[in-house]
Formats: sequence, structure tokens, C-alpha cells
Amino acid sequence: MTAVRQDAWSTEDDLILAEVTLRHIREGSTQLAAFEEVGEKIGRTSAACGFRWNSCVRKKYEEAISLAKTQRQKRSYYKKQPANPMVAGLGLETEPGYFKVDGASEESLSIDAVIRFLRQWKGSLQENGRQLKMLEKELREKEEELANLRRVNEQLSKEVSEVQTDYRVVNDDYKALIQIMDRARRLAFLTEEEEELKTRFKMDANGNLERIE
Repeated sequence: MTAVRQDAWSTEDDLILAEVTLRHIREGSTQLAAFEEVGEKIGRTSAACGFRWNSCVRKKYEEAISLAKTQRQKRSYYKKQPANPMVAGLGLETEPGYFKVDGASEESLSIDAVIRFLRQWKGSLQENGRQLKMLEKELREKEEELANLRRVNEQLSKEVSEVQTDYRVVNDDYKALIQIMDRARRLAFLTEEEEELKTRFKMDANGNLERIE
């Protein structure tokens, strides 16, 4: 069971209380859990740690608390996103609900470590901005290429349509020519039959015309 101490809080105790509580805020944990962890480290009750935090220490770290809450929101957002290779390239490792900065453990994570982290994060944002511009440029080039391909496709479609129209005209002319030739053949055949059907005569030995059947 945690011992109950009656002695005054030292500067080191206050620092431990601040660092642990800020870490729990960044991680999305509760202050109660932070007070219990501090109590185990310095041999005080969690209630005493909570009272000390609210009555004295908290006022000294208002800006750090605001920053920790902002980091908690960012961490919650990025946990839902795919792994970012840029973050890994800057030496930031992500664990469930927690960001680590090179050279800083959970216990030693301080305001200086937070500042280093933010600087590294700024660098990653700048690099992401450069990559975004490159992607936007590539997207514009692809859009222009697509527009050119569409124009070419429209021109080819127009040419195909014209060829199809010419084909239909030629095909119709060809059919008409076949019909004319067929009609001419039938007329020639009928003429020959008519000539064959005409009555023929020949003259006999007495000089008389004789009909030839």
C-alpha cells in the first residue's frame, strides 16, 4: 500500500508530477491514472498528487497542458491514418497511443523533447508540402495528356464515321449497278427469244414462199 507522507513537496517531486501528468494527457489517459503512477514513484497517495497538481503545479504548466492536448488530438487522428514513411524518416516511432522522439523515453519526455518533436514534425510537414506540389504538377500533366488523347479520339471517331458513310454510298452504288446489269441481261435474253420466235419463210422450186415452222 502506498505510504502517506506529511513532508513538503520538493522541486523534483513537482517535476515528476508534471512530466507524468503531461505524458498521460498526451497519451489520452486520465489524470487519475497519472496521479496513481506518480504516487507509486514518490510514495504519496493519488489524492495527494491530485491535490498538489490542481492547487499548485498545474498553474505553472498551462501552455504545456494546452500543447499536450493538441498532441493528443493529432495522435488520435494519425492513429487512424496509414503509416507515414516521412515520419519514420525523421526518426519518429509510433506506438499504440504514443509518439516517441529520438533520445527521449517516456519518463524523460520533457518540454525540450516536445519542442524537438515539433521541429521534426514541421520538417515533415514541409516535405509533405513539397511532395504535394509535385503530385499536383504531375496531376496537371496527366490531365493535359488526357485532354489530348480525347481530342485525338474524337478526330479518329470522326474519320471512322466518314469512312463508314463513304462505304455505305459505294455499297449502294454497287447494288444499283448490279441491278442495272441484271436488267440489261434480262432484256438481252428477251430480245433473243423474240428474234427466234419470228416467222421464217423460204422459196420453193416453183418460186413460191414457204413458211418455216
